[in-house]
Amino acid sequence: MLNVHFFTFNAFSENTYIISNHKKQCWIVDPGMYEQRETDEFISFIEKHQLQPQSIINTHAHLDHIFGVQALIDKYGIPFGIHELELPVLARGADTAAMFGIRFGNLPKADFFIDHGQPLQLGDDMVSVFLTPGHSPGSISFYNADGKWVIAGDVLFNGSIGRTDLPGGNFDTLIDSIRTYLFTLPDDTTVLSGHGSETTIGDEKKYNPFLKG
Repeated sequence: MLNVHFFTFNAFSENTYIISNHKKQCWIVDPGMYEQRETDEFISFIEKHQLQPQSIINTHAHLDHIFGVQALIDKYGIPFGIHELELPVLARGADTAAMFGIRFGNLPKADFFIDHGQPLQLGDDMVSVFLTPGHSPGSISFYNADGKWVIAGDVLFNGSIGRTDLPGGNFDTLIDSIRTYLFTLPDDTTVLSGHGSETTIGDEKKYNPFLKG
């Protein structure tokens, strides 16, 4: 069984996740540590629990989700993966930082690509991968059937959806992604989002104002 722990980092209140197994192997999802104290807190947690980072797997490559990538690559020598369609988003990272007046060091480079429909394996455990564009062109969601959870990045939130006014975003595409891949999951699936509190697929079907009807 996979365990999931989350932190909330940076000025955008972004949720960073650690997925670990019983062997203490772990993936890091969307590392958003910006301040040094956030990086220290995150690494301290890994060391306290004797976790062994295997790779960084991102739901997408918007700035607030990649702040901490390079620090983890430097610390652990682990590879960084995104969907190939996110490469243009990743490449705009420095320009986006400048637009917000944010200092940003070395832009990380993707070491491997994560493909729709090709499961990711952590020891004996597996997560399914869905390409769920609309917020960004290569947004992906990670689903674990045994644990009944999906890490959806900025695709679906508690009572809301991801913004679609950024480059590569599209409202109709986002709604189709949610209905096709997320709303076909069991209603008791916990949705772990890139911002805000967790929710369930069933609650979003019933109450999300963007998706009712």
